[in-house]
Amino acid sequence: MSQQSSKSASLASNVGGYLVFLMLIGVLASVAVPSFQVKLRNNKQWEPRDYISLINKRQQAYFAEKNVFSTSVKALKIRIIKTETENYKYSHHTTKKATFNYGVSKHKNLKSCVGGVFVIPALKGESNASKNKKTTTSILCGADSTGTIKPPEPTYQNGKIACATGTTELRQTYD
Repeated sequence: MSQQSSKSASLASNVGGYLVFLMLIGVLASVAVPSFQVKLRNNKQWEPRDYISLINKRQQAYFAEKNVFSTSVKALKIRIIKTETENYKYSHHTTKKATFNYGVSKHKNLKSCVGGVFVIPALKGESNASKNKKTTTSILCGADSTGTIKPPEPTYQNGKIACATGTTELRQTYD
């Protein structure tokens, strides 16, 4: 085989390899792009989880300092929290023993969240625990289905917190 023929065969082999490589990239992109688009859409689902988790943590800190829950998000001094965004409306309900924080979807295709912070007796092993000492515990729950309905409040009974029927416990993002 001549040197010219060898170069042509080598070039053809390289071009073929590049074409196979480009086709492989195209196939991977066709699979990855829709998956990436779904992830972008689902990022909207993280908004209420982040907001409610942060509000829960600030309510716990507020209670630790003042021995009551805040009745306004403004008093928690969270600059990034708005009461309404493009996708969610935020509200809360406070009692002497609990505070509930809601992120209710404004769109039928997104899920809502609810967080609860409950006053509980301090454990004996905790520092400065006394008979009357109180502390808090929190939970973050996500609606099991999409929609624009406020999810039911979590509960605290017999020393245990739990999400209500129709919601599932979510991982807190600000631990």
